[in-house]
Amino acid sequence: SRLPPHALTRLARDWLSEDTPNFDPTGVCVGSEEVEARLLCKTPHTILAGSPFFTAVFAELGCTVDWIHHGSFTHVVTLTAVVRGPARCLLLGERPALNCLARASGIASRCSRLKAEAEAAGWHGEVAGTRKTTPGFRLVEKYAMLVGGASMHRQDLSGMVMLKDNHVWASGSITEAVKAARSVCGFSSKIEVECRSTEEGREAAAAGADIVMLDNFQPLELHVAARTLKNEFPTLQIEASGGVSPENITLYFSSHVDIISLGCITQGCPVADFSLKVQKPSTNKPCKVTK
Repeated sequence: SRLPPHALTRLARDWLSEDTPNFDPTGVCVGSEEVEARLLCKTPHTILAGSPFFTAVFAELGCTVDWIHHGSFTHVVTLTAVVRGPARCLLLGERPALNCLARASGIASRCSRLKAEAEAAGWHGEVAGTRKTTPGFRLVEKYAMLVGGASMHRQDLSGMVMLKDNHVWASGSITEAVKAARSVCGFSSKIEVECRSTEEGREAAAAGADIVMLDNFQPLELHVAARTLKNEFPTLQIEASGGVSPENITLYFSSHVDIISLGCITQGCPVADFSLKVQKPSTNKPCKVTK
């Protein structure tokens, strides 16, 4: 994994603390005998994502993970990994780890399908996510976008200046908002402005915006506006956003559109189905409570 180790550790500890803030009664029952569990993917045509987070959760509990399968799954049920460790520890990590894998793989799979549609249509722009992520889960979801072949867009508010309608209204005008933003971010950050018309896009570009987001345009209106702005400002990047879905994304493809962002990459995205099955021991032992 190329993710920062300290970030993985912090997230794993947070998730484990959320799920087990105090006492786990079932852990007393299963004890600390070494067991083996098999991770199964039960959703075909899934792109595996989230393995670093899955591994980090179990590492915090003294368990090991051996990955058997990487990439995409074609079969109905695929053996993906084997987890080994003390029974109570393995079961402490089961749900947090599966949540990461299911969510990340669902997002990566959706991104992969969207990217494939773009390539099949011959569109060379970028399919991108948004900041509409689950609180506390952004790193997982942004990572999953990359695994699926999509762009993360900005990671957070400091990643790029994006002036939306509320920023413009609070500043007085698009020109004033861009001017104020440039005075703060200087040369090192791009500025993007959300625009609702060709005229607003023109004002943003003239004021020095690097990217114009054409928001909630119908496909035909989008193509006309994007072509007009590109002709006037050849280096301007155009992003289409709002109203785009997996069902209609092909209508937004255009040689004048550089980026198409979709909130549904994370919001309402189906999850992949994974399960972790502990292998039955050769003999059954009664539940013992050690005093």
